[in-house]
Amino acid sequence: MGIKNTLTIFLGKIIVKTLRLIGKNAGNLPGLILCGINKNALSAFKVECPIIAITGTNGKTSVTNYLSYIFKNYSGNIITNSQGNNLDTGICSLLLDKCDIRGRIKADFLVLETDESHVPVVYSKLKLQTLVLLNLFRDQLDRNGEVETLILKIKGFLDTFEGNVVLNADDPNIARLGKANPNNKNIFYFSVERYSGATNEPYEVGEGKFCPFCGTKLTYDYYQYSHIGRFHCDKCGFGNIKPFVEVKNVNQSVPSFEVNGETYRTRHNSIYYMYNMAAVYTTASLYNIDKKILHDAFENFEVNNGRLEKFNINESSLILNLAKNPVGANMTLRVMNELNCSKELLFVLNDNIADGNDVSWIWDINLSVFKDVDRVVTSGTRAYDIAIRIKCSGYDADKIIVKPGLDDAVAELFTTKGAKFAIANYTAVQPTRTAIKKYMDSVEMKGSSNGNA
Repeated sequence: MGIKNTLTIFLGKIIVKTLRLIGKNAGNLPGLILCGINKNALSAFKVECPIIAITGTNGKTSVTNYLSYIFKNYSGNIITNSQGNNLDTGICSLLLDKCDIRGRIKADFLVLETDESHVPVVYSKLKLQTLVLLNLFRDQLDRNGEVETLILKIKGFLDTFEGNVVLNADDPNIARLGKANPNNKNIFYFSVERYSGATNEPYEVGEGKFCPFCGTKLTYDYYQYSHIGRFHCDKCGFGNIKPFVEVKNVNQSVPSFEVNGETYRTRHNSIYYMYNMAAVYTTASLYNIDKKILHDAFENFEVNNGRLEKFNINESSLILNLAKNPVGANMTLRVMNELNCSKELLFVLNDNIADGNDVSWIWDINLSVFKDVDRVVTSGTRAYDIAIRIKCSGYDADKIIVKPGLDDAVAELFTTKGAKFAIANYTAVQPTRTAIKKYMDSVEMKGSSNGNA
């Protein structure tokens, strides 16, 4: 280990300890400081165990958490960034916390959520064994630019990568990356068979309409959601893929899916959740994970961090889901509409730096599909923007209540009983969880007081 790397680790440890002594969270900041001092700080770590990285626009936190749960049950000793911090600085902070003074990481596996644009940055310095690519949609345009920009960044990394690559065969933006390195034989596609809610025409805004190799318009047999579905190019054959794993018989009422004749029950029934499970199953298959562990994970594990998280409050049910782009919002609306009863919606929209200051993406949400939605409460720093967007979709303005303060918004939502949904974008999701839990605690305290009276 060179002098520079030794000093990098030593300095990093001092930063972490100092922050904790003064009561600060040593999350992303130590890595931010260290990478500012030494742009190759990640190279200072000695990692000998396999690294599995998960990336994509939507679903990477959920898939990372599921794989972490599975690999922990498989080997016991894993390191993961289950709470996010998926940029190079966040991963640097995580490794700083877990390494010894010589920069050595002692674990059986590293399972790392990684921001799409940071895949080349991180894994040019850390040796990656498996890269899982879920999907690519428009997201945070003021930070990431157009989808093609991200595709080309990842392709540049994959051009010379010879490790395992797990790819969504039903997303043309992802499937094209299987051809990045013709010499890499470790390409593993997953696909999901047509489900009951699939459509013959696009239901929402999407990307990937043209073949990336010959420019011909792609032909779709069906759309699962957005541009995800079974597609092919009539001219060059792009999309005619035989998947390594094909999920079949998606049953939303159980809910469950089938792979290789074996049925797996799941916690949720949305189609994008099924694609997440397909990615998890495919990745686990590469490491010969016992099927009993997979059954346990699919049936019992919950992420519980604002990803289809369920709450029960005073005779009301609430599902909270992160939506940081049109596709995420549209999928939550689908889940909401599939519940055949009256319901109410809380939509929390922020425009902080991590969200992207440009919130024009809300105009690509298909809000005209509201079904049995009796009332909408909007909140966040751009509460009025999302309220106007919903009104412009044709929804009755008299049923929209604007409450910029989250505590006020949650309290307003629960002035009635029944089924409720909450959509929150990136920096809004954790504050929304906190406000919901705070309200739950106040209801319980009030109940206890009345019971003791």
